[in-house]
Amino acid sequence: MQTLTRDETTPGTKWAFDDSVAAAFDDMLARSIPQYEVMRQTCFDLATRYAQRNTAIVDLGCSRGEAMAALLDKFGVNNHFVGVEVSDAMLDAARSRFRGLIDAGVVEIRKLDLRSDYPQVAASVTLCVLTLQFTPIEYRLRIMQDIYDHTVEGGALLLVEKVLGSGAKIDRTMVDLYYRLKADNGYSEEQIERKRLSLEGVLVPMTARWNEELLSMVGFRHVDCFWRWLNFAGWIALR
Repeated sequence: MQTLTRDETTPGTKWAFDDSVAAAFDDMLARSIPQYEVMRQTCFDLATRYAQRNTAIVDLGCSRGEAMAALLDKFGVNNHFVGVEVSDAMLDAARSRFRGLIDAGVVEIRKLDLRSDYPQVAASVTLCVLTLQFTPIEYRLRIMQDIYDHTVEGGALLLVEKVLGSGAKIDRTMVDLYYRLKADNGYSEEQIERKRLSLEGVLVPMTARWNEELLSMVGFRHVDCFWRWLNFAGWIALR
C-alpha cells in the first residue's frame, strides 16, 4: 500500500471524507486500524476463494480503490468490478486510478447512497469494509437485505466493522487500548480527541452479536468471524 501523505488532518466539528482525508487516507488507515494489513490480506484471500467468473465484485465504500486494485490484478476481465462511494474526493481519486479500466467497461465507480439505492448487480463477492458503521442504524437492515438480494448462490459478503464491547466496562477497556495503539502510532492526545469528537454521531458501532444477527436475519446461511482485534471485527457470510 502506497502512502500518499502523512495524516496530519484536523477534522472539523463533524467528520467528513473531504480532500484532506482522501489525500492522507492510506496513512490514516495504516495508523488507525489495528492489524490493518492482516485484515486486508485476509479479506483478499477470502474473496479469491468465492469470486465466480462472469459475476460482479462489489466494494461498498471503495474509497481510493485499494481493495479493488488487488482483486483486479487477480481476476482482471473475468469479472465486472463496481465501487460505490458517496464522498466526491474519494470518487475523484478512484476514478482517476481506474480511468483506463472504466473506459474499457471493466470497472464502474458509482456515486450512490446506500440508504436509498443499490447497484443492480449479481455479485459473487461483496466487500463492506468499515462502511456500514457510517450509515444510520435504522437503514442497516435494509442495506444488508440489498446485499443479500444481489449476491449469487455460493457468493460471499466480507463485512468489517468497528464494534461495541458486550458491556460498558469491557467496551471502555477496549477503547482505552485502542487509543493507546493510536498514540503508539504517532497520534497526539489532541489529535485522538478531536477525531473522537468529530466522529460522534457519524460513526455509530453496534455489538458483534448485533452485526451477526443482521447477517442471519436477511438470509445468509453461514456466518463466521474471521478476524477480531478488541473493538474491530470481520465476518464472512455465505449465501
